[in-house]
Amino acid sequence: MTRSLIILRGLPGSGKSSFAKVFDAPVCCADDYFMKDGKYEWKAAEIGNAHLWCQRKCKTLMEAGTEKIIIANTSVAARDLRPYTDLAEKYGYRVFSVVVENRHGGINEHNVPEETIQKMLERFSIKLI
Repeated sequence: MTRSLIILRGLPGSGKSSFAKVFDAPVCCADDYFMKDGKYEWKAAEIGNAHLWCQRKCKTLMEAGTEKIIIANTSVAARDLRPYTDLAEKYGYRVFSVVVENRHGGINEHNVPEETIQKMLERFSIKLI
């Protein structure tokens, strides 16, 4: 059976976390690092740690041979996918990158400023071939 890494990418509010629930698979999401007692407590100084935590979770799941793993982060630039694609290559996972669009009127639950979202949109890169 082929192992799969499904990377859900999109701007805040696009529905990555909601879409991730469609899959019967563990989800790795940097936002989960900021959940404390059921409350989201984002700290800019911790963003690097959050992504390292997410990558370690993915690696642990791959080492365990988990058949399907979901990554649900914004991943606006190709470099954001690299740690996961490197892990996938090392552990023999096929990678699927899925861009989630906000076609359902979703809201940005983490109150990311509109200016920040616009900057993310300008940096968003997609590799179609």
